[in-house]
Amino acid sequence: MKIAFIINQTHKEKASFTTTLLAYKALLRGHSVYYIGLSDFVYLDQDKIAAHARAVHQIDGIADTDQLIDKLRSTAKEKISLRELDIIWLRFDPVLDMINRPWAASMGLQFAQLAQNLGVRVLNNPRALVDAENKLYLENFPEEIRPNTIVTRNYDDVKRFFEEQNNKIILKPLKGSGGKNVFLVNEQESKNLKQIVEVICRDGYLIAQEYLPDAQYGDIRFFLLNGKPLLVNGKYASVHRVQSAGELRSNIHQGAKAQVAEISPALLQMVQKVADKLMRDGMYFVGLDIIGDKIMEINVFSPGALLQASELNGEDYATAIIKDLEETTIKK
Repeated sequence: MKIAFIINQTHKEKASFTTTLLAYKALLRGHSVYYIGLSDFVYLDQDKIAAHARAVHQIDGIADTDQLIDKLRSTAKEKISLRELDIIWLRFDPVLDMINRPWAASMGLQFAQLAQNLGVRVLNNPRALVDAENKLYLENFPEEIRPNTIVTRNYDDVKRFFEEQNNKIILKPLKGSGGKNVFLVNEQESKNLKQIVEVICRDGYLIAQEYLPDAQYGDIRFFLLNGKPLLVNGKYASVHRVQSAGELRSNIHQGAKAQVAEISPALLQMVQKVADKLMRDGMYFVGLDIIGDKIMEINVFSPGALLQASELNGEDYATAIIKDLEETTIKK
């Protein structure tokens, strides 16, 4: 198959990224991979949509993900019709381009929809991703599985919510990722509340959530594939991310430690409450961030940490995903 990964920019990709791991495993199984940046598309007419892509067709000479990244960066772009592709996989982070290239994410979704109209399989569904471009997407799911939340740009709204939540809340950008500008505000920090609100709202809306006491123990990144838990040899694709001392954020790149996650029946029941809608929305590959009995975030653009899940559990989840694509993609 010809599998294209839509990324922000090739030079920003890393060997440790889930996208790189998926591309490497696809190459190992004999598929061609293409990297297409958000600025690489070409519209000729409604039946002629193309892109300037970096392509790797063979695994020969590529021993690991580091060498794959090197190969991609040194490969000249070639123009390819999107009709020729079997799968287009949207693996970009809209937040990375929000300031310097605010047009990039929306154009990526528009071109992905045009490709979908041509009959190309696009993951995740670009039409649904338009509605899921920020954290408000979580509010479409059952109330019992999500934390108490408000979305606003008004300080008084936040102050009122802060008081309702016993003077302890989490504040973060509505459209954000990677743990940037995430704050825990308690009674001691309340004097800085207005300033924190102003900092976050410089770039748009903020989201305020109740503080969950279980957050002190980290969170669990739990992967779903086509609405079902990603499971290989009885082990769920998941990571328990434990933040370092004095750190609020559980992101691996912010210093959190990855540990084996204990998956309880209660967690699986909670996941089931969101699975059906995710599948209906065409969210093929999803990462849930879970704290206690609540889902804090639903990551549908470029969920990461699959490499850590594979290493911790000793299972090859990326190959399992590629095999599923082979079985479920209609050959042209």
